[in-house]
Parts: sequence; C-alpha cells; structure tokens
Amino acid sequence: MIRFSDIKKKVVEQARSLDKGIMYAAFILLFCGVFLTLAASPAVAARNHMNWMHFIVKHMIFVPIACGVLMGVALLPLKWVRRVAFVILIGAIIGMILVLLGPEVKGARRWIRILGIGIQPSEFAKPVFAVVCGWLLARGRLIKHCWDGWIAWGICGIVVLLLLAQPDVGMTLTILSIFAVELFLSGISIWLVGFLMLGGIGFAVMAFLSFEHVRNRVLKFLNPEDGTSYQVEKSMETLKNAGWFGKGPGEGMVKYELPDAHTDFIMAVSAEEFGFIITAMIILTFAFIMLRSCWLIRRENNFFVQVAVGGLMTQITVQSLVNILSTLNLIPTKGMTLPFISYGGSSLVSVAIAFGFILALTHGHTFSRGLE
Repeated sequence: MIRFSDIKKKVVEQARSLDKGIMYAAFILLFCGVFLTLAASPAVAARNHMNWMHFIVKHMIFVPIACGVLMGVALLPLKWVRRVAFVILIGAIIGMILVLLGPEVKGARRWIRILGIGIQPSEFAKPVFAVVCGWLLARGRLIKHCWDGWIAWGICGIVVLLLLAQPDVGMTLTILSIFAVELFLSGISIWLVGFLMLGGIGFAVMAFLSFEHVRNRVLKFLNPEDGTSYQVEKSMETLKNAGWFGKGPGEGMVKYELPDAHTDFIMAVSAEEFGFIITAMIILTFAFIMLRSCWLIRRENNFFVQVAVGGLMTQITVQSLVNILSTLNLIPTKGMTLPFISYGGSSLVSVAIAFGFILALTHGHTFSRGLE
C-alpha cells in the first residue's frame, strides 16, 4: 500500500532536482509580466471603454494558474510527460477544428469560448507538439523499421494545415521551426537539410502570395516610405527616447497610443517606463533560458529528452525573437506575445506548460540513449 508520506517524500525529492536556473528565470519573467501588465493595460482598457482593471484582473487570475501548471507539469515523471502531452495535443487538435466552425474575428478564426472563457487552442498545441514529435522522432531514429518518425511528419502536417486554415502564419512558422530543430537534433542527412531550407523558402513565398495581411506587412516593412505601421513608428520613437532608467512606473505615454501596448508592443512600454537597463535584463533572461537549455541537453544522455527540450527551447526562443524584433522594426510585424510578459491567459498557461516540460525532462535523468 502506497503511503502519503512516501508520495510526499518523492515529490520533495523531485522538486529539489529541478533545474533552479530555468525555474527562477521563469518566475522572474512572470513577475516582470505582472508589473508591465499593471503599467500598460489600464490605458488599453480605457481606450476600449472597459473598466480600467479589466485586463489586470484577468491577468492576475491566470498568473497563479500558470504557476500551478508550471510546477505541476515540472513534477511529472518522465513517462507521464509524454502521456500528458499526447492527451493535450489531441484536445488542441480538436479545439483547432472547432475553431474553424466558429465566427470570424478580424479575418481569422482562432478562439473558442468554454464556460465563458476565451481559449486559443493553437497556443496549447505548441509545447505538446514539441514533446510528442520529439518522442516519435527519437523512436523513429533509435528503433529499426519503426514508423513513428513518419507519424511525426503526419502530425506536423495536420497541425500546419489547421493553422493555415485559421489563418495563423506566425503560429505556423513557430510549429515548423520546432519541427525543423527536432529533425536536426534527431539526425538527418544533409540532403534533407537542403530540402527543408528550400521548403522554408517556398513556404515564405506561398504565405506572401496567398495571405493579404502577410503581403501588406512585408511590403510596409520593405517600403517604410509608403507608410510604416503606426504602432512600429511609435514603438521606435519610444525606444529611441527611453533612456537608461525610463520615465518611471505609470509615467509613460506610448501605452495611450498603441492599441496592442499590453501584448505585441509590451517591450515599448517597458523601455519607456523602466528604461534600457530593465528591458535589457528581460532580454538577457530569455537569452539565459536558451543557453541554459542548450547546456542541459548537451549533458543529457536520453535521446528523447535531447530532442524534446530542443523543440521546447525553440518555441520560447522563436516567440521571444519575433516579438522583440518586431518591436525593433527588424522584421515585419507579427502579432505574437512575449512569453510570460505579454497579457493573455492562453499564452501564459501555454508557456507555463512549456517551462514545466523542460523542467520535468531535465531534472537529473541519466538514462542511456533510450526512451524511458
């Protein structure tokens, strides 16, 4: 008979073995996100004729949920990581199908409402896609005459088609980036690398020709004299005048002028009110997470863990880079939240799942190149 004291002891031991660097970095980002949401969202709520506490209250509800999800997932045994990922992936795919049956909002179908709460299923697909495909690709590489690698290709195709049907080109780019990195880590021929590069170029051309909003953003980026996005202009102006320490909490003005100040352009608010030093620290925290994840998978002997953590790291890195580089006008604008910093319940919980998986997969396993 299993005693509660034994379970408690096992959980405590598991918690102590979690990588403290990534765990602390995740909570630092969550902490910064709370402050930046407090700074940016009241102005956005007022502009949309809502109570000034509207976004703050919703964000503060999801923060403890995200913390609980992160730690709950982080304490999962290795076998349960992939089991939970499979279940959530099935739910996310069903959700993305149901999304297509719903109403169109701003030219896209991305949200469903469950118990009065808006949920974006594609957000939850990202971390579990990385784990499931990491498992399948690892099995396909290590076990002869195994079809699991081809199943991973099939799952990728299904997810990409559902995302393009919404349409959500940015999320599609993230999924394809995750899969490409996992393919590389699982070991592929140089010919397939070249094929993937050509496929990436082909996808970019297809997106440019097929989706008007993508074409408009690219053309505005390439020809700023023809009318650069208003939000990008204000963001760049704010960043140039931010200074080392900013104007102080609550003293910024850009949040009153940017419709997406609490989501896509949260870094502009950070720079104006808290200055270059705090903003640079946030960026360096993301860099630390990426480098720490690379170091962890280099010391890891479990092939599945190496591939899956590489995919999860890619999700967080790509999402962070797209948001930051868009704010700096280094790439065409794309509505993508900054992990744990931007407002958004689905995004918060999705990123919490990703961090939880990274911690669960890297808490000291030293199995041989197997699939435990």
